[in-house]
This record gives sequence, structure tokens and C-alpha cells, in this order.
Amino acid sequence: MSKNDPIPNYTIEEMISAKSIAARIEALAREIEERFADTEKLVVVGLLRGSFVFIADLARELRLPVEIDFLEASSYGNAMTSSREVRLLKDLSSEISGRDVLVVEDIVDTGRTLKSVLGLLQSRKPARLETIALLDKPSRREVDITATWIGFEIPDAFVVGYGIDYAQRDRNLPFIGKVRIEGDA
Repeated sequence: MSKNDPIPNYTIEEMISAKSIAARIEALAREIEERFADTEKLVVVGLLRGSFVFIADLARELRLPVEIDFLEASSYGNAMTSSREVRLLKDLSSEISGRDVLVVEDIVDTGRTLKSVLGLLQSRKPARLETIALLDKPSRREVDITATWIGFEIPDAFVVGYGIDYAQRDRNLPFIGKVRIEGDA
């Protein structure tokens, strides 16, 4: 599907409930607190746009001093599958050299976006650089990368909700849902 193609009719089937997401985020926050217990301030970097709901809920659960920043990289556009090219659309506002950094990703699919972002951030010499992804699709992985923390492992399905979109739609859903294109088997 190109940028100008009409969006086909589709339905959304709930995969992960809002309650399950909230419980998992609480558990992940406790693990992150243990890892960064000695931090002066944790720089929590959300990868826009899909992580904005996740980073907000995670940051509220963390009992650590945090600074929030955002970076935007894209490999999807309006398509349902990830492209091979990763483009940096917005850089960090903060300096991260010598600081503890947690990168918050909505979903790790091919792994190309996360690997590209981590390469960029590692070159800025943070003290520690860890990653968390709400969703992981290991069956789609094209590069060798795994987030430090993973909320949920999911099958190879196109999903929306909880910040994740389909052509800028459905980010506002409180759950993770599977997109079913009408007419597809």
C-alpha cells in the first residue's frame, strides 16, 4: 500500500486488554527500578509516535527521578509492513553523554528501527543504555536485537491501539488489537 492508496475496510480484534497492559507495566517498572536504583536521573526516551501512551504510563509507574525526551524514527509510513529504511525525523533535546538512558519502543518488529536508534544513542556515550518494548514480534526479526525488557511477545499480526496506529488511526484504543482487513482470510 502506498501513501495515496485508500485504506481498506477493517475490523479490530482485542488481543491484549488494558488491564493486562497496566499490570505488566507495573511489573516492568519494578524491574527497571532495580536496575537503575543508583541513578541520579533516568533519561526515558520515547520513540515517537507509537510509544507515547506507553512512555506516559511507564513514567508514572517509575519510582525514580526521570527526565522525559523523545526521538522520532520511522520505517513504516502508512504501510502495514516495515520498510528497510529507517529515517530520523526528530532528535533528542537533551544531552545523554554519561547519563543513564532507557529507550521506550512500542513494538520491535524487524528490529531495524531499534538497532538504528541504539547505534545513534550509543555513539553519544551514555553511562548505561537499556531498552524496553511493549510488544515484540520475534518471528519478523531481520537483525539481531532484543529489548532488555519486553511487555508481551506477539505473533506476526498487524496490531493497533495503546499508541500504535494504522495510517494514523486507532492510536487512542486502550488495548492492543489485531487488524483484520475485510476480505482477507
